[in-house]
Amino acid sequence: MELARGHVLVCGGTGCTSSGSAKIIEQFESCLSEKGLQDEIKVVQTGCFGLCALGPIVIVYPEGAFYSMVTPEDVAEIVEEHLLKGRIVKRLLYKETVVDENNIKSLNEVDFYKKQQRIALVNCGVINPESIDEYIAFGGYSALGKVLTEMTPQQVIDEIKESGLRGRGGGGFPTGLKWQFTANAQGDKKYVACNADEGDPGAFMDRSILEGDPHSLIEAMAIAAYAVGADEGYVYIRAEYPIAVNRLRLAIEQAKEYGLLGDNIFETGFKFNLDIRLGAGAFVCGEETALMTSIEGHRGEPRPRPPFPAVKGLFGKPTLLNNVETYANITAIINNGAEWFKTIGTEGSKGTKVFAVGGKINNTGLVEIPMGTTLREIVYEIGGGIPNGKKFKAAQTGGPSGGCIPADLIDTPIDYDSLISIGSMMGSGGLIVMDEDTCMVDIAKFFLEFTVDESCGKCAPCRIGTKRLLEILEKITSGKGTLEDIDKLEELCYSIKNAALCGLGQTAPNPILSTLKYFRDEYVAHVVDKKCPAGVCKALLSYVIEPDKCKGCSLCAKKCPVGAIEGVVKNPFTIDTNKCIKCGVCMDSCKFGAISKR
Repeated sequence: MELARGHVLVCGGTGCTSSGSAKIIEQFESCLSEKGLQDEIKVVQTGCFGLCALGPIVIVYPEGAFYSMVTPEDVAEIVEEHLLKGRIVKRLLYKETVVDENNIKSLNEVDFYKKQQRIALVNCGVINPESIDEYIAFGGYSALGKVLTEMTPQQVIDEIKESGLRGRGGGGFPTGLKWQFTANAQGDKKYVACNADEGDPGAFMDRSILEGDPHSLIEAMAIAAYAVGADEGYVYIRAEYPIAVNRLRLAIEQAKEYGLLGDNIFETGFKFNLDIRLGAGAFVCGEETALMTSIEGHRGEPRPRPPFPAVKGLFGKPTLLNNVETYANITAIINNGAEWFKTIGTEGSKGTKVFAVGGKINNTGLVEIPMGTTLREIVYEIGGGIPNGKKFKAAQTGGPSGGCIPADLIDTPIDYDSLISIGSMMGSGGLIVMDEDTCMVDIAKFFLEFTVDESCGKCAPCRIGTKRLLEILEKITSGKGTLEDIDKLEELCYSIKNAALCGLGQTAPNPILSTLKYFRDEYVAHVVDKKCPAGVCKALLSYVIEPDKCKGCSLCAKKCPVGAIEGVVKNPFTIDTNKCIKCGVCMDSCKFGAISKR
């Protein structure tokens, strides 16, 4: 087989696909064929490159040219200039990669990538996720072969325990210990399961791994099954992830065809079969007992623990459950050794963590950093800082179960214990950045709205308690709150934490408690001054035209949908606050900055 002289890698993750990357691939194949280059240049659909803010992304090798925000209309120019004539198309390059007229940086020299260390995401953006041959060419299934032919189940568990790997799904429980509990459990049948039902707003870590490297999950689950004595597994994934579901299904079929799933794998007598179960998008099904109940075909509701899944899980049998990112670390640990893994991260948090970084930050996307990297490094070095010169105010980690980290704690290392010590948590890996224009009371209300909608209703503390919390927050943000309401809010938070049945209810108050701890003055301003300091809560807002800045152009009056602005042309206009619906159209339309929120 002839080797290609160049490769065009096109992101095929959900973000870039939604921006038209499939059409870009079609255009490349068509243009290359027209130029007779189809045998010299190979077009490869990959998973996510991480820098989602710049998608669709195309990387051309061997030069490593990183083209960003590519459109189908740009393809002909890339083919003609770069692939045919050898001239890189400078106007399409990600600006951070440009050194000078004749040189470009490699990706590991770019700020977004240079502080990252990819373990879970190592193949994402590198291989075609729909090709088992490419996965094998990059070392795939060698770890499974090693454990089946060279290691006993207990040796595998010992290696995972020694590595210090902790569960990446939120709680950070030691992975090897969980494997040991399942292996020690008595039972004629055992299962392994994968939680791919990430439901945190803005989180897409597990989805991206499945879209970019589905065989890594299959291999890791087979290793886990061998270690704990299981012969059957399930991946529970939400149906809203169609690309991930389709690629995982294809990968399972390919693994079966290659004899890497099924009976007598590597002719060792080990048997393992894997199946997919689709979730309907219920956030509560991210909780392990609710997830297993759903796999069994029942309504996804949590059940009391103990017994824990390691003793009584799926269909009443001992079950091992980890999330996608946890499994994505397994093959690297087996291939490189626990000692290697322990050199990465901190004393209590080994390895790396994948975060979906979003909100008020320039470089939104997916990052994988060594544990112990500070929030400042993520926001200002990897993330490129806050747009429009705004000030960093807070970051929220852990989704609806997490907490907010204020600006004065921006140098906090990101690891399990450090986050818990300041009232937040790692969670599955969502990281939302907020600037000075964010109202922290409104943020708490946003997450409570989500939790109220997603509560399964099984226990009263979550079903009723979170609703009462939301009602108090709505009262405060509408300008009707009192100082007593703040006290009631805090008291109810602790009552729910202590009484709720599962992790969803127990952690639901965290966004409120963390904002009360670090931003209590904003709550007080809402109830005492009847003002929203960030100018977000509509009921507490008023729009004002500053006479010395108003030029009397009348544009704001023409744009106002309710006729609340009056005046004479070439003289300052005024806003009738009784008519104003606080839509902000006037402020957006003013060309002189004469309208402000108060």
